[in-house]
Order: sequence, then C-alpha cells, then structure tokens
Amino acid sequence: MSEVSTVEKQTMNTYGWATRDSSRILSPFHFKRRHEIVGEVTKVGHNVTKFKIGDKAGVGLSIPNSLPLHGVAPLLCAGITVYSPMMYYGLCKPGQHLGVVGLGGLGHLAVKFAKVLGTKVTVISTSSSKQKEALERLGVDSFLVSHDQEQLLAAVDTMDGIIDTVSGPHPILPLIDFLKTNGKFIVVSVPIEAPEIPYIPLIMGRKLLGGSGAGGMKETQEMVDFAAKHNIIADVEVISMDYVNTAMERLANGAREERPARWRTERRRRGEAKYARSSGAGEVRSDAGDVSMGGEAAAPAPAILLK
Repeated sequence: MSEVSTVEKQTMNTYGWATRDSSRILSPFHFKRRHEIVGEVTKVGHNVTKFKIGDKAGVGLSIPNSLPLHGVAPLLCAGITVYSPMMYYGLCKPGQHLGVVGLGGLGHLAVKFAKVLGTKVTVISTSSSKQKEALERLGVDSFLVSHDQEQLLAAVDTMDGIIDTVSGPHPILPLIDFLKTNGKFIVVSVPIEAPEIPYIPLIMGRKLLGGSGAGGMKETQEMVDFAAKHNIIADVEVISMDYVNTAMERLANGAREERPARWRTERRRRGEAKYARSSGAGEVRSDAGDVSMGGEAAAPAPAILLK
C-alpha cells in the first residue's frame, strides 16, 4: 500500500477540488474523495516500488517535484479531460487550427496544452470580457464572440478541430460550420440539455462528431509528465476553509462576477475542517471527512483553493 498524507511539509496540506452540480445529476453540494486529490507520501507498504516517502503523488500517479500541488490537482480531472481527446483525435498537431469553446476550467487548460504543441488556437466564447485574458495571458491566436455575426461568418471553414467544453445549452450548428472538410468536433462536457444534431453538415463535409470523458491511468501520468515538462498548471485562487459557502455561491453566480470562480479546491489537516452535503441549498456543514469532488464552472478566472 501507499498512503498520501493529509499534512504536507511547510504550509500546504492535501489538495482536491469541488463544484456545485448544476445538472442535479450528482445532487447539489455533493462531496466525496475523488481522483483529483494530491499530496505527499508519508508511508509505503513493503510491496510498493513506485513511491517513496517524501514523493508528491496523486491517486496512483507520480507528481513531478516541479509542479506545485495547488496547480496540479485540477489537471487530474480537467487536464486529462481535454488532453486525452486532443491526443486521441489528433487535434493539436503543429500548424493545425483548433477551436476551443468556452474558457472555463477545461477550456483554459486546452488552450495551454495546444499552444505548447504549436497549434493555432481560437477561443469561442459568449463573453467579450474574456478576450483580453485569452489573447494577452493565454496567448491564443484569435477570439470569437459567439453572437457577433461578422466574426462567425469569417470563421466558417477555417478550423481543423473543435473541442467543446461548455455544458450549458448552446447551438452546435454554427460551431460545426467553422470546421473544414474532414474536421472533428469533440464534446468533453456533459450537456445540461441534449443538443440537436445537425446531420447534413456532418454528412456533406465528412465531419466527425465525437466525445471523450477523461482518460486512463497511463495517459493521465503521461499528461502530468507533459505538464511538468512545459510548466503547465491550472489557474487557482487560494481561500480559507471558512469561506467555503461564499465560494460555492461565487461559483453558482460566476457570470455576475468581475473575476468569477473557476474551481474550488480543498485542503485540510487530519482531524480538522470536515464537511458534508447539507439539506439546505447553499450551505455546507462540518460533518464527514470527505475531501472534495471536481467539476468546472464556465469562467475565466482562477480556481478557488481552500486552505
């Protein structure tokens, strides 16, 4: 066996991340220990060969020392969710043009992976307020506002692939029109409402509509190593544990914030702040010892990281 500690040296503890489930599939404010947890190994069993005491680790994963735990935890879900289809479907080859729909937790990592691979990247968003961040900080090549008809027409038949990270209701026909012949449209976020599928442009353009949900352990380790090599981490904001209920509301109301929250991540010492789902909407109370469950809010700002 190997054990990932709940107390890391210096100021950090164990990291994971959480979200409010707006789809109601998992129920609101449902938290449990998940695969996004990272920490430091404090004990190993006699049959363990992959880890040693003092190593950084995720669940079954080695974390390179160069990656800070607060920035690597979201990679184990959001990161692999975009990395896996980008590799499998060949969406990020040098010289290709990739469209990324949404600049939230998934979207900003898709941009980071694609840019270091030499791919031309266009972000497609409903919000023009994200344009400065996309162009100046993330280094995308272009930014499309999805309600600007002139921009939409100019983008028709220009992209080799599109990765759609948005779970909220949105039409996919205009997005499929952005694809060149033989283009690939890949969905990675579970839609709240099932979209209508435009078969004619798929047939006439020999375009592929596909999907992907995370990846296996081997590929996730490959992604973590790739992130370490290229210094890719998720954007996070550190907050205190007693701010958790306010943070949940920030996620729910993200569209109305100047810098809305992308993620919430939790850390705690053994025996300290614990929480579980409350019967009241919008409240999380101390009870069970579970660390948080991951997900994405469609927003361009840093993650919220609980300490």
